[in-house]
Amino acid sequence: MADDYGGVIGAFPYAFRHSESWLFKCYVLVGALATGVVSLFVAFGLVVLIGATAGVPGGSLTLSRSFYVLVGLFVVAPLVAPILFVARRHRRTGSKPRYDLSLALAGFVFMLSVYVGLLASVPAELQTPAEPFTVGPVTVSALVPVVQLLYGLPAVYGLVPPVACAAGIYGIHRLLR
Repeated sequence: MADDYGGVIGAFPYAFRHSESWLFKCYVLVGALATGVVSLFVAFGLVVLIGATAGVPGGSLTLSRSFYVLVGLFVVAPLVAPILFVARRHRRTGSKPRYDLSLALAGFVFMLSVYVGLLASVPAELQTPAEPFTVGPVTVSALVPVVQLLYGLPAVYGLVPPVACAAGIYGIHRLLR
């Protein structure tokens, strides 16, 4: 059988085809979509940043542009990591459904942690009041105190959940390999 891995882009269909875990297959689809959306946001944001600072000479602005790309990379890399880990493992030694499932769960938790981190880093003037919402006949108000707690944290705490979950993805890979 020919090796149809084909690098980073080819890892997505390769991992999807070779995994036995339906949750992981779902993560491949959602992770690919999330990676594309985040990449577009970073690319468009960089274009806007360069456009807004085009008339200013280099120096610290060049550093801030590079930092912007680096932050985007730090979000995209953990989104793609579970897929790359599973594809590599299937390609080299074969994998177990537990490994695939664990990395899929870690990937979904990372996505949630990015959202939690963004909530914690919203500036006070942009925060909207947290209110209960209705889903069908049920009113959900349990999340209101959580959102208020996250709004009350200093913005730097917004880094903690994504960094911890990204480390968790790597830890799960090392533990189960």
